[in-house]
Amino acid sequence: MFFLSLFFASNMILCFGQGNNPPARGGNVRMPALSPAQRDSIQKARDNALRTDWANLRRYSEENKNLPAVASGEKRVVFMGNSITEFWKTRDADFFTRNKSFIGRGISGQTTPQMLVRFRSDVVNLKPTVVVILAGTNDIAGNTGPATIEEISGNIFSMAEIAKANKIKVVICSVLPVYKYSWSPNLEPAETIIALNEILQSYCRKNKIVYVDFHSAMADEKKGLKAEYSPDGVHPNLEGYKVMDDLVEKAISKALKSR
Repeated sequence: MFFLSLFFASNMILCFGQGNNPPARGGNVRMPALSPAQRDSIQKARDNALRTDWANLRRYSEENKNLPAVASGEKRVVFMGNSITEFWKTRDADFFTRNKSFIGRGISGQTTPQMLVRFRSDVVNLKPTVVVILAGTNDIAGNTGPATIEEISGNIFSMAEIAKANKIKVVICSVLPVYKYSWSPNLEPAETIIALNEILQSYCRKNKIVYVDFHSAMADEKKGLKAEYSPDGVHPNLEGYKVMDDLVEKAISKALKSR
């Protein structure tokens, strides 16, 4: 119970910390701001959770244990990522209901080194045919400390190479556009995101990996996330996820046809 409380608290700070606007099933509902004392308490709980289970390996341990074996002919797809992937299942639940072999393994606030640590338990051991990797925005925001785009892309490449070594087809997604992170307001991430995406796209081209360009489809004139697609400039709303649904389904289909 103690760990569950810490986990809940850590997700609270990550959701509320990112603009005080955690995605909800309905419209773009604005949540009330937390007081400084609440933020401090939640941050301390989050920090403690990071010390005791830095990569949050326990987050999906029970679900992984109880996940049925891959059925004959099934093409399982695992979505590895951060809050954008985690909220996909709730904000756009129909997408996962329609695609019963799609498995979400996103964790709010996570950076690429954390995902790399849990990649075996949350992806490889689930024996998917395809993995969809959507990662990097929290690294740019500095969630687990400073990171260069070379370090971020290197972690994503490592996940892709682990997948390929285990005969899992790979889809790498662009980082979504962001103009400002509310929890890191001094950063100007727009151009850094574009530079990272160029590295990811180049890697995919050279290694015959399917690349999904969410950025071009969702960016506004300031190179941030279009207002109609997000309540907070970082997380998609239902309309944003619908754009992503179409693009990622085409990418998965292309990956399944690849050799």
